[in-house]
Order: sequence, then structure tokens, then C-alpha cells
Amino acid sequence: MSTYTLIATAAMGLESIVAKEVKELGYECQVENGKVIFKGDETAIARANMWLRTADRIKILVGEFKAYSFDELFENTKKLPWEDFLPVDAEFPVQGKSVKSKLYSVPDCQAIVKKAIVERLRTAYKRTSWLDETGPLFKIEVAIHKDVASITLDTSGQGLHKRGYRIGQGEAPLKETLAAALIQLTTWNADRPFVDPFCGSGTIAIEAALIGQNIAPGFNREFLSEEWPLMPADVWEKTRLEAEDLANYDQPLEILGTDIDHRMIDVSKENALEAGLGDLVKFKQMQVRDFTSELEYGIIVGNPPYGERLGERKEVEKMYQEMGRAFEKLDTWSVYMLTSHENFEQCYGKQATKKRKLFNGFIRTDYYQFFGPRPQESDLIRIVGKR
Repeated sequence: MSTYTLIATAAMGLESIVAKEVKELGYECQVENGKVIFKGDETAIARANMWLRTADRIKILVGEFKAYSFDELFENTKKLPWEDFLPVDAEFPVQGKSVKSKLYSVPDCQAIVKKAIVERLRTAYKRTSWLDETGPLFKIEVAIHKDVASITLDTSGQGLHKRGYRIGQGEAPLKETLAAALIQLTTWNADRPFVDPFCGSGTIAIEAALIGQNIAPGFNREFLSEEWPLMPADVWEKTRLEAEDLANYDQPLEILGTDIDHRMIDVSKENALEAGLGDLVKFKQMQVRDFTSELEYGIIVGNPPYGERLGERKEVEKMYQEMGRAFEKLDTWSVYMLTSHENFEQCYGKQATKKRKLFNGFIRTDYYQFFGPRPQESDLIRIVGKR
């Protein structure tokens, strides 16, 4: 086993949540803008991909150095031990980005890094001809920021938000990683009721069920590094067995997703089935103003319409008002809503206990958090007994 510097990339505002997940896996880490850095071996690569619910990708940092000229970029890239990562037949496309740096031509940077890696591999493998690139895929990125070049290998392949269960979606689907983060920012645990009143394709409710039963988010998909020779054959098998052993499929859950659109209810049910959750998550067509519950100490998490389109604003504001009146009756519940609407609290009729700035894609939003009372142990026993 080798030790690598690993990077869990994260959407803006989610770095601390990703860091918490990394620490829960047993790895010390440091947080920077958009990423969480930690050390680990091949098992850490597999476990991070399998278990991190809120990270975007897991990358290996191959090297980092200052590069003020193309010659420096070429020579420093060539010095890196590429033969330790790439077999002689590796396919290795190079992507790039450059911010506030002298080397601003991304296509030139990509070409130079590619050429340097080829030269290194030809020397290491004693090849005089060009490399075939018919073997496993290694996605390489050169990112230059303020003249510091970081060269990484993507171990994930598709982004980690691609869980493998979403076979249908609505117009503006919430990323699974953000949905998981919204849940982790609440006080919910599996003993309490959970509701998403704007469920769309069911993402938040499904992510809650995965968290509630401790099902690894990567259990239903494959990862790019599974094909890499540097990963021992049994690492992924052991990681999947660990995920299976740690899942608590017997944990009862009270999770409901509702939506005004009956078509999205059908999509949600299909996605839940694809996730292997069967009827564990309930979905129902309903307007938010009609929601009521006899259960206590529940958690409501929603990503309602924002009213950003012309003509939708008044309709959305009316819906926020109706939601506030409906939820006012749930005096033991906690409510969490994500929206970009700057007057949400006024429409809802209540000031949030706390709010947090998050980005839904490129949309700046606030996560409004209305805390209900914390249940005592006797209350939780009563909640479970009502099922």
C-alpha cells in the first residue's frame, strides 16, 4: 500500500460538511476553498468514493509546483513519478484551467503537460515509439492558480452526485450531494419523521433514507479507479463488503415526499425503487398548504420554487405564505427551506432561527432553518409507537 495526498472536492459552502465526513471515516484533514485535503492509501481512495455523501470527486494530488513559464511547467511535470500511477498502455486525456496566472492559455498548458507525461513514460518504460493509450482511463487535470500548478488524477470518474438511482428527473433537479448536505445540516435522525413537501424527483427523501439506514451513497455505481492496476484487486471488494456490513436495512423510517405534480410522484417512486428502497419512502401528491401530521418532532426539508422566472414571483410568494400557515400548526417540528428569494421570511411569516449561504449550482441561496423543540427520550418512544 502507498500513501497519497487525496483531495475531496466540494461545492462552495459545503467544505466543512465534507471535512466532517472525512474525519468520520478516520482521516485527519485540512480545509481549503472548494476542497478538503487528507492523506490515505488505496483503501482510503475506495472508502472515500464509497462513503462521502457531500463531496464532488476524489482526486490524487500527483504534484504541485510554481510555473511561470511553459518550460517550468514541462520540466516539473516530467519530474513527477508518472510510472507509479500510469501503466504503459494508459489512456490519459489532460484537462486544464488557469486563474490569475502568467500561463493563461489552457489548451497550451494541457498540451505541454501531456507531452511531459509522454516523455516521462517513454523513458520509464523504455519506449521509442508513441504510446498506444489502449488501456485503462486516467483523467488528468492541470489547475494553475496564482502561478502554482496542481496536477491531479480523478479517481471517481462520474461525479459522486451520480449515485446510480436517478432514472428520471424534473426541470431543475437538486444534486444528490447538496440534498445530502441539506439533511446533514438538520437535527434529523432515523427515529424522527422526515418530510420533503417539494420532492420533485425524490432526491432529498431518498438521500434521507440512505442516511437513515446508513447505506453508502456509492453502493449502486462504479468508479473510474476500479480499473487501475495501482489499486489492489481486493480493495474494492472489501470496501463493498464493509458497506454491506454497516448498512442497517432493518431500521424503520418515517419518510414522506409530496409534490403538487402527480408525474413527479411517479418519477420519485421509480427512483426510490432503483435505489433499492422499495416502499420504504412514501410519496404522495399534495399541495404544501394541505400538509398536516399527527406525528411529533418531525423534520421538514424542502427546495421550493424560487420565483426567479418572470411572472412566477407573486405565485411563489403566495405559496410561501400558505406554507407558513400550514407549518405553524406543527409546533414541535423543525423546518429547513432552501431558496434564493430574498423576502422568504416575510412571506413565510416567521424569522429563521439561523440561515446559511449555499449555492444550488450557480444560484446563490439561503438555507432558512426554523428550529423546533428538542424531543426528550420519552417523546421519541411515543413517536416510534405511533408508526
